[in-house]
Amino acid sequence: MAQQLSIDEYDALEQITKLPRGARPSACIARNSKHLVGIKLIAHRRDGSFELTELGRQTLFIKQCIDGLRAIAADPNFELSKPVATFLGKKGHVSTDEESGKNSITARGLECLADIDLTSAKKK
Repeated sequence: MAQQLSIDEYDALEQITKLPRGARPSACIARNSKHLVGIKLIAHRRDGSFELTELGRQTLFIKQCIDGLRAIAADPNFELSKPVATFLGKKGHVSTDEESGKNSITARGLECLADIDLTSAKKK
C-alpha cells in the first residue's frame, strides 16, 4: 500500500462495499470520493454511484488483515472473519488451535506487526 489513507477514507471504502447499487452515497463517501477516484481505489459509475476497483478491494482487505493481526495480538479470543483467517493462516501469521478453534498470533505475525508499525512511524 503506497498510499497513506486516513481513517475517514478507509471508512468511505468500507461504506461503498455496503452501499446498495444506485443508492445515494453518504457524506463520508462524497467527501472522500475525489481523492479515492484520483488514486484509483474507487470508480464513478454513470448512474452517479461508486464502486470499488480491484485495487480498492485489495487495499481494504490488507487493512482488514492488519486490523485482524492487531486484534489477535491484543485478545486471543477475537474472532477473525473467514477470508482474513484463511489468508493469515496461509501466510503463517496466525495459527489455529485444533481443539478450541481459536487463533493465536505467531512469531512471524508479531514480526510483521512490528515491521508495519516501524514503517508507519517512519512515514509520519
